Amino acid sequence: MYELKTKETDHSVIEFIETVDSPKKREDAYKLLDIFTETTGYDAKMWGPSIIGFGAYHYKYESGHEGDAPLVGFSPRKAKISLYFAVGDDRNREYLLKDFGKHTTGKACVYINKVADIDIEVLKALINQSVAFLKEKYPSH
Repeated sequence: MYELKTKETDHSVIEFIETVDSPKKREDAYKLLDIFTETTGYDAKMWGPSIIGFGAYHYKYESGHEGDAPLVGFSPRKAKISLYFAVGDDRNREYLLKDFGKHTTGKACVYINKVADIDIEVLKALINQSVAFLKEKYPSH
């Protein structure tokens, strides 16, 4: 059975942020913590060793693989800050990202260098859209 590496833990979000080497990234992590908490209404939780997640949902794929994941989250990594949004709602995400500011994208992540590079209102819209999409797709949580 496949074991999920990224599970919710009871490690301290603040303690994790305090371990971020770059003072600028640490400051951005606190800004994002405030924005995500205020926008979602969820308390921040650590998922695995380095993802700060908000809310949770239980997914089950047609393959039978299932697990839990945060609705949205972020991680202040060394190279860039990773922002985690819903996968599968690509059209809405692409539409919002046009006005987001300086970023790059991966399958599930949006990467930014710093909070000053992005539009905070668009970030809030991305968070809200992601939460709404996942709650509709996985209503059981």
